[in-house]
Amino acid sequence: MNQPPNRQAYREKREHLLVGLMSGTSLDGVDAALVAIHTDEREDIVGVRLLGFHYLPYSDELRQLLMSLCRVETARLDQLVTAHFGLSEWYAEAVRQLLERSGMRAAEVDALCMHGQTVWHIAGRTTFPGPNGAVDVRASLQIGELSTLAERTGIPVVGNFRARDLAADGEGAPLVPYADYILFRDPLKGRLLQNIGGIANVTVLPAGARIDDLLAFDTGPGNMVIDQIIHHVTGGRQRFDEGGKMAASGTVCEELLQQLLADPYYAQLPPKSTGREVYGHAFAEQLLAEGEKRQLSGADLTATATALTAATITQAYRQFVFPSTSVDEVIVSGGGAHNQTLLRMIRNQLPAGVTLTTSQQFGVPDDAKEAIAFAILGHETLMGRPGNVPSVTGARRAVPLGNICY
Repeated sequence: MNQPPNRQAYREKREHLLVGLMSGTSLDGVDAALVAIHTDEREDIVGVRLLGFHYLPYSDELRQLLMSLCRVETARLDQLVTAHFGLSEWYAEAVRQLLERSGMRAAEVDALCMHGQTVWHIAGRTTFPGPNGAVDVRASLQIGELSTLAERTGIPVVGNFRARDLAADGEGAPLVPYADYILFRDPLKGRLLQNIGGIANVTVLPAGARIDDLLAFDTGPGNMVIDQIIHHVTGGRQRFDEGGKMAASGTVCEELLQQLLADPYYAQLPPKSTGREVYGHAFAEQLLAEGEKRQLSGADLTATATALTAATITQAYRQFVFPSTSVDEVIVSGGGAHNQTLLRMIRNQLPAGVTLTTSQQFGVPDDAKEAIAFAILGHETLMGRPGNVPSVTGARRAVPLGNICY
């Protein structure tokens, strides 16, 4: 099969400039990272530098629309189709603002690497009528049209990253572990890369790890439930618990926490993944109802939701990581890295000798890591190399990820 016209020229370069675009399950906005990736004569990655980062928050109107698309009860097909194209206008504006702030011209950028906005993720198999009888299908939908973004910016776009791993019988998630391996592996230290976005996920990097040694999975809710509780108890005045202040002022309801921890997802063996379809609006509504039944204050309910995130993270370590891997450091990234109450709860549940820090301490801003990760994944796609990790997603084999729109 012939290579696209500029693929060979890209592979022959030693420095590649890409923009990673990430909009996560928190539905709060677009993270855009301008990244320089350096390769050696064997075309292996030998350096990754963040040259610029910009965050473009969603408007309240867009956020409400996206939330409605993530619920079966409220999703409308016409709005889904419109949002698929309309979201790319936001991605294009995020790129424009990032390049303007970085003093970079669009012509200097090799590609945009767009994750898109997840509206539904089916981790298991769903039966679907096939040409020769029923077939089992894995599926996940990230909206944001590649052609619109390419047309608005004049820059090639890599996107639709999860589909190929799903086609290879993987979970389609998590995909960031490949970048965690590039950025954080250490010959002597065992590390856990804990991202806390809307959903929380961990990458296990044993000391001296090879790519096939990686383990990663979604531990459960991250900020998603906390954000929905905060939005409700503040009457919409706050979208998140800044610094974990409200949780710090409340008391955890241990009885309710233990009830929540009985969710069978937490005991399920990796590989596994989850999303807003499980821990979204309906889950938060049930938790609010339980809080009302127990006459919990808004602060107590926020503290309990925060404790759920902390407990499911550390419980996952005890069940699936510590028995087989020596761990020296837990490195937190994502919005949860700013929640001091959440970090304190996690730290208090870690064994002695395991330190807790954030990716910022390694030169990777807490909010930028996933956007950087998709720049790395897009680079590997342009090089014609796999970007998934079968030991993580459960895929049958390593495959190149995504589609390229020139």
